[in-house]
Formats: sequence, C-alpha cells, structure tokens
Amino acid sequence: MSFTTRPEIAGSFGVVASTHWIASAVGMKLLEAGGTAFDAAAGMGFVLNVVEPHLNGPLGDMPALLWPAGDAAPCVICGQGSAPAGATLAHYCAEGLTLIPGSGLLASVVPGAFGAWMAMLRAYGRLPLRDVLGPAIGYAQTGHPLLPSAAAMIATHAGFFARHWPSAAETWLPGGAAPAAGARFANPTLAAFWTRLLAEAETARGRDAQIEAALKAFYAGFVAEAIEAHCAEPAMDGTGMARKGVLNAQDMAVWQPSFEPAIEIETQGWTVWKAGPWTQGPALLQALRMLAQLDLGAPLSDRRVHRIAEVLKCVMADREAYYGDPAQSAVPLQTLLSPAYAAARAAEIGEEAARNPSPGAIDGFAPQTEAFHTRAARLRERAASDPAGPGGGEPTFAHLTNREGDTVHIDVIDRWGNMVSATPSGGWLQSNPVVPGLGVPLNTRAQMFWLEPDLPTSLAPGRRPRTTLSPSMAQRPDGTRLAFGTPGGDQQDQWQLIFLLRLMHEGANLQEAIDGPLFHTQHLQASFYPRGCVPGDLTIETSVPQATLDALAARGHLLTRAEPWSIGRLTAAARRPDGMLAAAATPRLMQAYAMGR
Repeated sequence: MSFTTRPEIAGSFGVVASTHWIASAVGMKLLEAGGTAFDAAAGMGFVLNVVEPHLNGPLGDMPALLWPAGDAAPCVICGQGSAPAGATLAHYCAEGLTLIPGSGLLASVVPGAFGAWMAMLRAYGRLPLRDVLGPAIGYAQTGHPLLPSAAAMIATHAGFFARHWPSAAETWLPGGAAPAAGARFANPTLAAFWTRLLAEAETARGRDAQIEAALKAFYAGFVAEAIEAHCAEPAMDGTGMARKGVLNAQDMAVWQPSFEPAIEIETQGWTVWKAGPWTQGPALLQALRMLAQLDLGAPLSDRRVHRIAEVLKCVMADREAYYGDPAQSAVPLQTLLSPAYAAARAAEIGEEAARNPSPGAIDGFAPQTEAFHTRAARLRERAASDPAGPGGGEPTFAHLTNREGDTVHIDVIDRWGNMVSATPSGGWLQSNPVVPGLGVPLNTRAQMFWLEPDLPTSLAPGRRPRTTLSPSMAQRPDGTRLAFGTPGGDQQDQWQLIFLLRLMHEGANLQEAIDGPLFHTQHLQASFYPRGCVPGDLTIETSVPQATLDALAARGHLLTRAEPWSIGRLTAAARRPDGMLAAAATPRLMQAYAMGR
C-alpha cells in the first residue's frame, strides 16, 4: 500500500461518506439510531442542503442508486423533476432566448429531490420522519460554520443580490453584509419551512402516512403555492433581463418520483451500474466498453492518459447527440452499449489528440448527428470566457474560481448490506432569488435543454433534462459491492472513470484510487449555460509526472495545468461478501469525510 492522505475506513457496522464532515457525522448518528442506509442518506441529504447551500438546496434535483440488501442488483430512483407545462419552445423563443439562462426563473423545473428522498424513506427506511429531518432543522435554526467557498460565493454575488434579488439578500446577507468564512451561519426561514412541513406531516398517524402528508404539503400544499406565487413575479436572470417563470402548483401536483432499473454492463469480470440516458451516466459504461479494446499502458503514462481522454471525447459526443429522456425520445442505448459499437469507436482512436470528435454513426439517427455538428460549429465560435451571468456557468470549478455552483455526493452502507449512492444538486444559493417563506431558491436544471426542435434534449413540457448528476455502483469479480460518485458537472463520469480504472487495473484501495492525480477534457458541448466548449483541452493536475505532461503536449493536447489536489471530489464505500465494509473520501477542498466502524 502506498501513502494515502487518509486511511481507508474499515468496519462491519456501517460506513458513510459525503462531501461535508457534518453530513457524514449525521449519517453515522442515524445508523447508530437503528436507521438503514436509506434513512442515513436522506438525513445527510437534508443536512447538505444547509451546510453546502452554494452546492445544493431543498428545491433541487437528486438521482440515486439504491441496492437493498438481498437484491441481485441496484435500482434507480429518479428525483429529476421535469419541465413545466408552460415550458414550450414557442414561449422561450418569444422571450428572446436562444439558450436557457444559467440562472433565473425560466431555468427551473419541478423540484424533484424532496420527492425522491420521501419515496426512498417510504420504501426502505425505518426511522420516523422527525428523526431524519431533525438534524437539518437544527443546523438551519442554530447555525453551522460557513465554508470558505460558501462565504466567497455569497461575497461574489452580494452586490447583485442587493440590487436585484432582495429575498436572496435577506437570506444570504444577514445584517446587510456578506458573512465571513467560518462564521456561524443560520437560515431560520428554512428551519421554519421544514418545521411547518413536519408539523403538517405529523397530523397523520403512522410513519408511512406522515411521509405521504409531507409529500402532499410539498407538492400540493403550501410549498407549491409559494413557488407558484414566486414564479409569477419577474426576476432578473443571467442574461440581464427580468422574466417571470412558468412553473406552477399544477406542475408540482402532477409530478411523481419514479423507480426504474439501473442499466449495466459487464466488463473484465466487473459489473457496473448507472442511471439511464436522462443522465450522462451511460457515458461511463460506453467508456469502459471502449477502453477494454485498447492497450492503456502504464499508470500515469501519456499513453494511458491520452487514450482515456480520447475515449471521453467520443462518448461525450455520443452523449450530446443521442442521450435524453427515454420516456419522450428514442435513445439507441442498446447500440451505444454494445461491444460491437465500442470496438468500432475504439478503432477511431489515434495517437494524436483529436480536435473534432464526432458521434458514432447509428442507423436512423442521422438528423441528431447533423444537429450535433451544426451546434458544435456554433459553440466553437462562442469563447470559453463568454459571461455566464450571475449564477450561471458549469458547476465544476467553484473551488478554483469561487464563482460557479457545484454539487454534493453521498455514499452509505449499513450493517445489513443496504447501499445508497446519491448525487443531490440544484437550487444553489446563486441560482435564483430565494422563494419567500421557504428560505431557499429554485433549481436551474432546465438550462440543459436546447431551444431547437426535434432533439432528445429539446425543451418540452413534462420532459426530464439530460442531467449531469451521475451516481454509480459496481461489483468486483469477488462479489465486493461498491457505491461511489462525485460532484463536478460534465466531469462527474470522467473522474469516476479514472477512479474505477485504478480499482480495476492497478489494485488500488478506495483511498488510493481517490488520492491519485485526476484529469478531464473540456472538449465537449457543455451542459451548462453558456454551453461553450474548449477544443483540444486536457485539464490535468500537475502531480502527474512532467515527462507525461510533455508527451501529452507533443500529442497535440492543449494542457490546462491544474494545481495538485485541485480537481475532483470523489467519495466511495464498499462491502465485501464477508460483510466487511470500507469507505473513503477525497482530501480535495478539505471538507469531504468518510466515517465508519
């Protein structure tokens, strides 16, 4: 074993990992109280809404992979809300838009995270709703140490809040000034929102009835009413225009979280599971299929980094051309995940960095490939430095720029073998003005739709945006089960791929695989406004050997040299067939934590 920044946590009772130490501590508390992994994950998710408000919020989104003990494979719960009935191409184009802004009310879809947490608790939890929600209410009411990144985000937007979003200023600028890093920060309005919701839930008798009552209060009660009233008032968005939203109470009332099978592939003795093509998750599976066809060379060699980067360019082009909500569009997933297609795509990989990767050719889908190329040409003309507007941009580099948002992640395994991998996001503090009476803003996931017709990702009422949120599960050849993931927008499956390859090919443990140098490409059609791309980019931590960096540049990669320990926020947990557990969390940003016993 090589040196690691932290130990790989081991035990048999339970393990948790998340992007904030307080959430991890709450997860262990709920396991100790007799809760399942599902109780712990939900409690952690609500706490993350409070302690990482610049990275996720209660009115955001949340896909999760769930693996109940005894089941042969995991399933997916979809907490990705759909577009409102009023979200039509005609309406948005009439507003003068060619892209959906990265912030503002027109970027909002139905908040899905709360419904997904409740559905998870109803199906697989044990603890009363008060026990699960109570820690988050406590931190919202009495305060928590404000993260430096959260304080910087508030300070960056303080002037905009004061001028244009008074409800945001009231929440995030207590006393009229941006709070300091490390200050005790509370959100009493959020605490009151959750307290009222809990009180309405507890008018029902029995745990399941209380969860149903909480769902009713959220999606058909005072929460939905507050959101409708909020969207009826114009608010400044990332384009500098004040616009009303289209989300209303009826959109909230008709939406439901859903359970669906995870998609899977088997490769080199491993099985890997992801959510469907309404996420970017299948890109990881496509990449694994392609890389199985290639000689990767030594760890951290230029051959390995080059081939991974080139494969990622290919699968991200496929993502943009073919992925979308399969409930509304045909998605050729069987072809995309087939060994034959992977072999054909792998044969396209050369020894030099490609500048214009294309989607693979699939019979019957030529119009989508043509649309990809038309859009790519337009996006190349859009400079990567184009202003994203307040709250806009890709939620990947918050720790580098202190400007954009981000996401959080949770992994939990309990003593019985139940497992959760969840990636909550959306509704971050810079995304929208705060909804009066709720203390938190709406999400902006609709920015992932295109305002062009006849695409699987075209804006359409009731359609799920093709989200970047992408939790993962896998099983080793020896039967060890893993839950893992990371925040990072378009980079989520890129970093997870590197992590998984280290487990598969290098014999690394969880912490070693997380600690190793990371890289990714921004040569893709970005999911976030202003949807730019950086042709030829390879962003890579400089802890990679200098000889590798020099060789990659010689292959034609345009290197963006990132400081060591600056990209990626991976966490992971594992359970061996004998019941022994392990967990690990990234040292990057110095806030993620794994715990267990």
